[in-house]
Amino acid sequence: MNTYVAQIAPQRSTQYAALADALAPRELALSALGAGITNIAPIELGGQSFLKFDYSGALDAAERNELGMLAMTSAYYEYRDQIDDALGPWLRPIDTGYAPVFPPDLIVTRRYKGKTNELFTQFLCNIARHSSAFAAAPWHTLRVFDPLAGGGTTLFAALLLGASVAGVEKDSGDVESTATFIEQYMREQGIACRVKEERLKKIGRRWWFTIGKVSPERDAESPWPKQCVIAIGDTTQSADLMSSVKRPNLIVTDLPYGIQHHGELSGLIGDALPVWSNLLLPGGALAMSWDATRFPRADMIALAQTSSSLTVLDDPPYNQLAHRVDRVIKQRDVLVAHKAINDALK
Repeated sequence: MNTYVAQIAPQRSTQYAALADALAPRELALSALGAGITNIAPIELGGQSFLKFDYSGALDAAERNELGMLAMTSAYYEYRDQIDDALGPWLRPIDTGYAPVFPPDLIVTRRYKGKTNELFTQFLCNIARHSSAFAAAPWHTLRVFDPLAGGGTTLFAALLLGASVAGVEKDSGDVESTATFIEQYMREQGIACRVKEERLKKIGRRWWFTIGKVSPERDAESPWPKQCVIAIGDTTQSADLMSSVKRPNLIVTDLPYGIQHHGELSGLIGDALPVWSNLLLPGGALAMSWDATRFPRADMIALAQTSSSLTVLDDPPYNQLAHRVDRVIKQRDVLVAHKAINDALK
Protein backbone atom coordinates (compact mmCIF):
# COMPACT_ATOMS: atom_id res chain seq x y z
CA MET A 1 0.00 0.00 0.00
CA ASN A 2 1.36 3.41 -1.00
CA THR A 3 0.18 6.86 0.04
CA TYR A 4 -0.18 9.77 -2.38
CA VAL A 5 -1.49 13.30 -2.38
CA ALA A 6 -3.18 15.13 -5.24
CA GLN A 7 -3.37 18.92 -5.30
CA ILE A 8 -6.85 20.32 -5.85
CA ALA A 9 -6.76 22.18 -9.18
CA PRO A 10 -6.17 25.90 -8.49
CA GLN A 11 -9.12 28.09 -9.48
CA ARG A 12 -9.59 31.74 -10.36
CA SER A 13 -12.34 32.29 -7.80
CA THR A 14 -13.55 30.93 -4.48
CA GLN A 15 -16.71 29.83 -6.30
CA TYR A 16 -14.78 27.47 -8.58
CA ALA A 17 -12.43 26.47 -5.75
CA ALA A 18 -15.46 25.17 -3.83
CA LEU A 19 -16.53 23.28 -6.96
CA ALA A 20 -13.14 21.58 -7.24
CA ASP A 21 -13.05 20.77 -3.52
CA ALA A 22 -16.48 19.11 -3.76
CA LEU A 23 -15.87 17.08 -6.92
CA ALA A 24 -12.19 16.14 -6.72
CA PRO A 25 -12.67 13.16 -4.37
CA ARG A 26 -15.60 11.90 -6.46
CA GLU A 27 -13.63 12.08 -9.70
CA LEU A 28 -10.69 10.27 -8.10
CA ALA A 29 -12.98 7.53 -6.77
CA LEU A 30 -14.60 7.11 -10.19
CA SER A 31 -11.30 7.12 -12.09
CA ALA A 32 -9.47 4.16 -13.59
CA LEU A 33 -7.58 3.90 -10.28
CA GLY A 34 -10.75 3.96 -8.18
CA ALA A 35 -10.90 0.23 -7.41
CA GLY A 36 -7.50 0.38 -5.71
CA ILE A 37 -7.99 3.67 -3.86
CA THR A 38 -8.92 3.87 -0.18
CA ASN A 39 -8.95 6.45 2.59
CA ILE A 40 -9.51 9.55 0.44
CA ALA A 41 -9.38 12.59 2.70
CA PRO A 42 -8.73 16.33 2.34
CA ILE A 43 -5.46 17.66 3.73
CA GLU A 44 -3.78 21.08 3.74
CA LEU A 45 -0.07 21.35 2.98
CA GLY A 46 1.75 24.67 2.79
CA GLY A 47 -1.56 26.50 2.68
CA GLN A 48 -2.75 24.52 -0.36
CA SER A 49 -5.62 22.03 -0.59
CA PHE A 50 -4.79 18.40 -1.37
CA LEU A 51 -6.42 14.99 -1.30
CA LYS A 52 -4.54 12.28 0.53
CA PHE A 53 -5.25 8.68 -0.47
CA ASP A 54 -3.87 5.16 -0.30
CA TYR A 55 -3.37 3.05 -3.39
CA SER A 56 -2.76 -0.67 -3.65
CA GLY A 57 0.65 -0.57 -5.29
CA ALA A 58 3.09 1.65 -7.12
CA LEU A 59 1.69 3.69 -10.00
CA ASP A 60 2.68 2.41 -13.42
CA ALA A 61 2.94 4.62 -16.51
CA ALA A 62 -0.66 4.04 -17.61
CA GLU A 63 -2.02 4.83 -14.14
CA ARG A 64 0.06 8.01 -13.89
CA ASN A 65 -1.29 9.09 -17.27
CA GLU A 66 -4.85 8.50 -16.05
CA LEU A 67 -4.17 10.76 -13.07
CA GLY A 68 -2.95 13.46 -15.43
CA MET A 69 -6.26 13.46 -17.29
CA LEU A 70 -8.34 14.20 -14.19
CA ALA A 71 -9.91 17.65 -14.14
CA MET A 72 -10.27 18.52 -10.47
CA THR A 73 -6.71 17.67 -9.39
CA SER A 74 -3.55 19.03 -10.92
CA ALA A 75 -0.28 17.83 -9.33
CA TYR A 76 0.53 14.50 -7.71
CA TYR A 77 3.09 13.37 -5.15
CA GLU A 78 4.19 10.32 -3.24
CA TYR A 79 3.64 11.03 0.45
CA ARG A 80 5.74 10.03 3.46
CA ASP A 81 5.24 10.98 7.10
CA GLN A 82 8.89 10.28 7.79
CA ILE A 83 12.07 9.29 5.94
CA ASP A 84 14.59 7.62 8.24
CA ASP A 85 14.85 9.98 11.24
CA ALA A 86 13.61 13.04 9.40
CA LEU A 87 10.02 13.91 10.16
CA GLY A 88 7.83 15.02 7.27
CA PRO A 89 5.54 15.27 5.60
CA TRP A 90 7.72 14.56 2.58
CA LEU A 91 6.43 14.83 -0.98
CA ARG A 92 8.03 13.38 -4.09
CA PRO A 93 6.60 14.79 -7.37
CA ILE A 94 5.05 12.36 -9.85
CA ASP A 95 5.42 13.01 -13.57
CA THR A 96 2.11 11.83 -15.04
CA GLY A 97 3.38 11.96 -18.61
CA TYR A 98 0.01 13.28 -19.76
CA ALA A 99 -0.13 16.02 -22.38
CA PRO A 100 -3.36 17.35 -23.98
CA VAL A 101 -3.76 16.48 -27.64
CA PHE A 102 -4.25 20.17 -28.51
CA PRO A 103 -2.92 23.31 -26.82
CA PRO A 104 -4.87 23.79 -23.56
CA ASP A 105 -6.06 27.24 -24.58
CA LEU A 106 -8.38 25.60 -27.12
CA ILE A 107 -10.98 25.30 -24.37
CA VAL A 108 -10.41 28.63 -22.61
CA THR A 109 -9.88 31.04 -25.53
CA ARG A 110 -13.48 31.04 -26.73
CA ARG A 111 -15.70 33.01 -24.34
CA TYR A 112 -19.47 33.27 -24.60
CA LYS A 113 -22.49 33.87 -22.41
CA GLY A 114 -23.57 30.83 -20.42
CA LYS A 115 -20.30 28.95 -20.89
CA THR A 116 -19.87 26.03 -18.50
CA ASN A 117 -16.71 25.89 -16.41
CA GLU A 118 -14.05 24.12 -18.47
CA LEU A 119 -12.79 21.84 -15.69
CA PHE A 120 -16.33 20.79 -14.84
CA THR A 121 -16.89 19.89 -18.49
CA GLN A 122 -13.73 17.78 -18.52
CA PHE A 123 -14.93 16.19 -15.27
CA LEU A 124 -18.18 15.17 -17.02
CA CYS A 125 -16.22 13.61 -19.88
CA ASN A 126 -14.06 11.63 -17.45
CA ILE A 127 -17.04 10.42 -15.42
CA ALA A 128 -18.83 9.26 -18.58
CA ARG A 129 -15.81 7.31 -19.83
CA HIS A 130 -15.13 5.61 -16.51
CA SER A 131 -18.81 4.63 -16.19
CA SER A 132 -18.93 2.96 -19.59
CA ALA A 133 -17.77 -0.34 -21.00
CA PHE A 134 -15.02 1.68 -22.72
CA ALA A 135 -13.29 2.76 -19.50
CA ALA A 136 -10.07 0.99 -20.46
CA ALA A 137 -10.11 2.25 -24.06
CA PRO A 138 -7.74 5.10 -24.92
CA TRP A 139 -9.44 8.41 -25.55
CA HIS A 140 -8.35 8.54 -29.19
CA THR A 141 -10.57 5.52 -29.94
CA LEU A 142 -13.69 7.14 -28.45
CA ARG A 143 -16.41 9.41 -29.81
CA VAL A 144 -18.24 11.96 -27.68
CA PHE A 145 -21.59 13.52 -28.57
CA ASP A 146 -23.13 16.63 -27.00
CA PRO A 147 -26.79 16.94 -28.04
CA LEU A 148 -27.06 20.45 -26.52
CA ALA A 149 -23.69 21.75 -27.64
CA GLY A 150 -24.09 25.50 -27.07
CA GLY A 151 -20.79 27.18 -27.86
CA GLY A 152 -18.84 23.93 -27.97
CA THR A 153 -17.17 23.62 -24.55
CA THR A 154 -17.88 19.87 -24.33
CA LEU A 155 -16.52 19.35 -27.83
CA PHE A 156 -13.29 21.18 -27.00
CA ALA A 157 -12.84 19.34 -23.69
CA ALA A 158 -13.22 15.97 -25.39
CA LEU A 159 -10.88 16.99 -28.23
CA LEU A 160 -8.21 17.93 -25.68
CA LEU A 161 -8.52 14.48 -24.14
CA GLY A 162 -8.13 12.91 -27.58
CA ALA A 163 -11.65 11.92 -28.65
CA SER A 164 -13.48 12.63 -31.89
CA VAL A 165 -16.59 14.71 -31.25
CA ALA A 166 -19.99 15.70 -32.55
CA GLY A 167 -22.64 18.12 -31.37
CA VAL A 168 -26.10 19.48 -32.12
CA GLU A 169 -27.26 22.99 -31.23
CA LYS A 170 -30.41 24.81 -32.35
CA ASP A 171 -28.93 28.31 -32.03
CA SER A 172 -27.47 28.96 -35.47
CA GLY A 173 -25.32 31.82 -34.19
CA ASP A 174 -23.62 29.55 -31.64
CA VAL A 175 -22.86 26.89 -34.25
CA GLU A 176 -21.67 29.30 -36.93
CA SER A 177 -19.36 31.13 -34.52
CA THR A 178 -18.02 27.80 -33.20
CA ALA A 179 -17.29 26.65 -36.76
CA THR A 180 -15.50 29.93 -37.48
CA PHE A 181 -13.50 29.65 -34.26
CA ILE A 182 -12.33 26.11 -35.03
CA GLU A 183 -11.10 27.10 -38.51
CA GLN A 184 -9.31 30.18 -37.24
CA TYR A 185 -7.80 28.48 -34.20
CA MET A 186 -6.39 25.54 -36.12
CA ARG A 187 -4.99 27.84 -38.79
CA GLU A 188 -3.29 30.04 -36.16
CA GLN A 189 -1.83 26.97 -34.47
CA GLY A 190 -0.58 25.52 -37.74
CA ILE A 191 -2.76 22.42 -37.35
CA ALA A 192 -4.12 20.88 -40.54
CA CYS A 193 -7.90 21.29 -40.70
CA ARG A 194 -10.21 20.40 -43.56
CA VAL A 195 -13.82 21.53 -43.40
CA LYS A 196 -16.91 20.59 -45.35
CA GLU A 197 -20.23 22.39 -44.91
CA GLU A 198 -23.49 20.61 -45.74
CA ARG A 199 -27.14 21.58 -45.93
CA LEU A 200 -29.40 18.85 -44.64
CA LYS A 201 -32.73 18.95 -46.40
CA LYS A 202 -35.46 20.47 -44.22
CA ILE A 203 -33.67 19.91 -40.89
CA GLY A 204 -30.51 22.04 -40.70
CA ARG A 205 -26.85 22.48 -41.59
CA ARG A 206 -23.69 20.85 -40.40
CA TRP A 207 -19.94 21.20 -40.60
CA TRP A 208 -17.43 18.33 -40.80
CA PHE A 209 -13.92 19.08 -39.58
CA THR A 210 -11.04 16.69 -40.14
CA ILE A 211 -8.27 17.91 -37.86
CA GLY A 212 -4.68 16.77 -38.13
CA LYS A 213 -2.77 15.21 -40.99
CA VAL A 214 -3.55 11.72 -42.22
CA SER A 215 -0.36 9.68 -42.42
CA PRO A 216 0.06 7.14 -45.24
CA GLU A 217 1.07 4.66 -42.53
CA ARG A 218 -2.02 5.39 -40.45
CA ASP A 219 -3.63 2.34 -38.84
CA ALA A 220 -6.44 1.73 -36.39
CA GLU A 221 -4.20 2.60 -33.45
CA SER A 222 -3.23 6.05 -34.74
CA PRO A 223 -4.74 8.96 -32.79
CA TRP A 224 -5.02 11.12 -35.93
CA PRO A 225 -6.94 12.64 -37.51
CA LYS A 226 -9.69 13.92 -35.19
CA GLN A 227 -13.22 14.37 -36.47
CA CYS A 228 -15.47 17.16 -35.27
CA VAL A 229 -19.05 17.42 -36.57
CA ILE A 230 -21.36 20.22 -35.49
CA ALA A 231 -24.93 20.67 -36.69
CA ILE A 232 -27.65 23.31 -36.45
CA GLY A 233 -30.97 21.77 -35.55
CA ASP A 234 -33.31 20.52 -32.87
CA THR A 235 -31.86 17.95 -30.50
CA THR A 236 -34.88 15.68 -31.00
CA GLN A 237 -33.68 15.29 -34.60
CA SER A 238 -30.18 14.24 -33.56
CA ALA A 239 -30.44 10.91 -35.37
CA ASP A 240 -31.02 12.66 -38.69
CA LEU A 241 -28.55 15.47 -37.99
CA MET A 242 -25.90 12.85 -37.19
CA SER A 243 -26.69 10.60 -40.16
CA SER A 244 -23.52 8.94 -41.53
CA VAL A 245 -21.62 10.04 -38.39
CA LYS A 246 -20.27 7.14 -36.33
CA ARG A 247 -22.32 6.55 -33.20
CA PRO A 248 -20.91 7.87 -29.92
CA ASN A 249 -19.41 5.87 -27.09
CA LEU A 250 -20.29 8.69 -24.69
CA ILE A 251 -22.92 11.40 -24.45
CA VAL A 252 -21.93 14.40 -22.34
CA THR A 253 -24.15 17.45 -21.94
CA ASP A 254 -25.08 20.31 -19.62
CA LEU A 255 -28.79 21.12 -19.74
CA PRO A 256 -29.74 24.77 -20.36
CA TYR A 257 -30.02 26.65 -17.07
CA GLY A 258 -32.89 28.77 -18.32
CA ILE A 259 -35.12 25.70 -18.15
CA GLN A 260 -36.18 25.51 -14.51
CA HIS A 261 -39.76 24.31 -14.45
CA HIS A 262 -40.89 20.70 -14.38
CA GLY A 263 -42.99 21.05 -17.52
CA GLU A 264 -40.20 22.51 -19.66
CA LEU A 265 -37.52 20.12 -18.45
CA SER A 266 -39.79 17.09 -18.58
CA GLY A 267 -40.75 17.96 -22.13
CA LEU A 268 -37.15 18.35 -23.25
CA ILE A 269 -35.86 15.18 -21.60
CA GLY A 270 -38.96 13.15 -22.35
CA ASP A 271 -38.72 13.94 -26.07
CA ALA A 272 -34.95 13.96 -26.47
CA LEU A 273 -33.61 11.21 -24.22
CA PRO A 274 -35.04 8.33 -26.27
CA VAL A 275 -33.32 9.79 -29.34
CA TRP A 276 -30.02 10.21 -27.51
CA SER A 277 -30.08 6.74 -25.98
CA ASN A 278 -30.79 5.14 -29.37
CA LEU A 279 -27.73 6.91 -30.79
CA LEU A 280 -25.48 5.72 -27.97
CA LEU A 281 -23.47 2.58 -28.63
CA PRO A 282 -24.22 -0.44 -26.42
CA GLY A 283 -21.92 -0.25 -23.43
CA GLY A 284 -21.84 3.54 -23.70
CA ALA A 285 -22.60 6.04 -20.95
CA LEU A 286 -24.39 9.35 -20.54
CA ALA A 287 -23.24 12.10 -18.14
CA MET A 288 -25.72 14.96 -17.88
CA SER A 289 -25.73 17.94 -15.52
CA TRP A 290 -28.66 20.19 -14.72
CA ASP A 291 -29.87 22.87 -12.34
CA ALA A 292 -31.36 20.78 -9.55
CA THR A 293 -32.41 23.79 -7.48
CA ARG A 294 -36.04 23.34 -8.54
CA PHE A 295 -35.85 19.94 -10.19
CA PRO A 296 -34.77 17.34 -7.61
CA ARG A 297 -32.59 14.35 -8.39
CA ALA A 298 -35.35 11.85 -7.70
CA ASP A 299 -37.54 13.50 -10.34
CA MET A 300 -34.71 13.46 -12.90
CA ILE A 301 -33.99 9.78 -12.26
CA ALA A 302 -37.67 8.88 -12.65
CA LEU A 303 -37.86 10.89 -15.88
CA ALA A 304 -34.71 9.28 -17.30
CA GLN A 305 -35.83 5.77 -16.45
CA THR A 306 -39.26 6.18 -18.01
CA SER A 307 -37.90 7.92 -21.13
CA SER A 308 -35.18 5.44 -22.12
CA SER A 309 -33.70 2.01 -21.57
CA LEU A 310 -30.63 3.49 -19.90
CA THR A 311 -29.72 2.32 -16.40
CA VAL A 312 -29.15 5.19 -13.98
CA LEU A 313 -26.19 4.78 -11.63
CA ASP A 314 -27.28 5.98 -8.20
CA ASP A 315 -24.97 4.33 -5.69
CA PRO A 316 -22.17 6.31 -4.01
CA PRO A 317 -20.36 8.30 -5.28
CA TYR A 318 -22.78 8.77 -8.20
CA ASN A 319 -25.43 10.13 -5.85
CA GLN A 320 -22.90 12.50 -4.25
CA LEU A 321 -22.13 14.74 -7.24
CA ALA A 322 -24.45 17.64 -6.37
CA HIS A 323 -22.72 20.96 -5.72
CA ARG A 324 -23.36 24.70 -5.50
CA VAL A 325 -22.57 26.87 -8.53
CA ASP A 326 -23.63 30.40 -7.55
CA ARG A 327 -26.44 32.38 -5.93
CA VAL A 328 -28.87 31.45 -8.71
CA ILE A 329 -27.90 27.81 -9.23
CA LYS A 330 -27.77 26.74 -5.61
CA GLN A 331 -27.48 23.09 -6.57
CA ARG A 332 -26.29 21.55 -9.81
CA ASP A 333 -26.39 17.77 -10.02
CA VAL A 334 -25.03 15.14 -12.38
CA LEU A 335 -26.89 12.09 -13.64
CA VAL A 336 -24.84 9.21 -15.01
CA ALA A 337 -26.47 6.30 -16.86
CA HIS A 338 -25.19 3.49 -19.04
CA LYS A 339 -26.53 1.42 -21.88
CA ALA A 340 -26.37 -2.36 -21.59
CA ILE A 341 -23.81 -4.04 -23.81
CA ASN A 342 -26.44 -6.46 -25.09
CA ASP A 343 -28.85 -3.68 -26.11
CA ALA A 344 -29.80 -4.36 -29.72
CA LEU A 345 -28.78 -1.68 -32.19
CA LYS A 346 -31.81 0.38 -33.07
